[in-house]
Amino acid sequence: MKIEHIIAVTALVLLTSLQTKAQKTLAEATKGKFLFGVAVNPQQVNGVNPVETELIAKEFSAIVPENCMKPQPIHPEENRYNWDDADKFVAFGEKNKQAVTGHCLMWHSQIGRWFFVDAEGKDVSPEVLKERMHQHISTVVGRYKGRIKGWDVVNEAFEDNGTYRNSKFYQILGKDFIKYAFQFAHEADPDAELYYNDYNVETPAKCDAIVELVKELKAAGCRIDAVGSQAHMHMNSPTLEAAEASFKKLKDAGVHILITEWDISILPSPYDGANIAANFKYSKEMDPYREAIPDSIQQKWNKRMLDMFGLFLKYDDVVDRVTVWGLSDNTTWLNNFPIRGRKDYPVLFDRNNQRKPVVDEMIKMAKKYKK
Repeated sequence: MKIEHIIAVTALVLLTSLQTKAQKTLAEATKGKFLFGVAVNPQQVNGVNPVETELIAKEFSAIVPENCMKPQPIHPEENRYNWDDADKFVAFGEKNKQAVTGHCLMWHSQIGRWFFVDAEGKDVSPEVLKERMHQHISTVVGRYKGRIKGWDVVNEAFEDNGTYRNSKFYQILGKDFIKYAFQFAHEADPDAELYYNDYNVETPAKCDAIVELVKELKAAGCRIDAVGSQAHMHMNSPTLEAAEASFKKLKDAGVHILITEWDISILPSPYDGANIAANFKYSKEMDPYREAIPDSIQQKWNKRMLDMFGLFLKYDDVVDRVTVWGLSDNTTWLNNFPIRGRKDYPVLFDRNNQRKPVVDEMIKMAKKYKK
């Protein structure tokens, strides 16, 4: 390679680097309005893909772990904890001066069966389950006391119709398991914010049930700072009106709002929820954009993102954080949910870790937005 060519290539790399550094980020554009975060995995924290690691550090003001703090990964057996990934995750956020969220303390999914049964495989008593909850929460929250901004204390305790999910927690302890979880978390770190987190919060019956839960927790003297709306969305649902109606209800209930797992699937779907147990058979009709997305469809997706982002800005007095569930289309969970093997495009960076054009539009919107 000629020296002139080497110099030209080096100059191009430096110019690209300088342009990237000069770009505004959503974290910068939303400063003073709300935190802008992303869910991360251990490979990104550990620098296995340095490009992704750098993007997460530069583009976002908050992080949440995809899996490493859920009950099963962090506490697979009684009296045995796996701290390695969680420790590295928290240290990564501290190094990059990002707000760190713990996700999640109590969830009916991704939790060891041992949590609910005795040595003979029978359901434990309410007293035993309550003590196991206390031990788990106090140990996990206590380890990171003062280092975690807030915790998703309970995840997905309601069905879409507003009834309590018939989980093992509910079967053994009734709805009081939620109250106990919040009490134990507050005892373990009195300064940490505490959240309830769920999907399809835009569904009126579920939102009403969550509002009632907030009232009950407050009446019992529990701390609850915000409700997390996962915001796993589709091209046509939820409507902007339904999302805003849920915001109004939560605001009136006296809690703040977190958008905790935001993505918008561009694909047709047989299912509007986020229950990870859902699974449907693959078909080409449900995977129409393997080669490319038609421009008309891409423009509709862009508008959908901007409409929802505008709603978040409109309620920035109570929306404290907006978190995208995954950095890029390459690693999104929606490539496999609710139909395995599909090719989805639901987040803000493409499969080559490049910003999508809609990000610049969001940045402009955030910078210009005034109530």
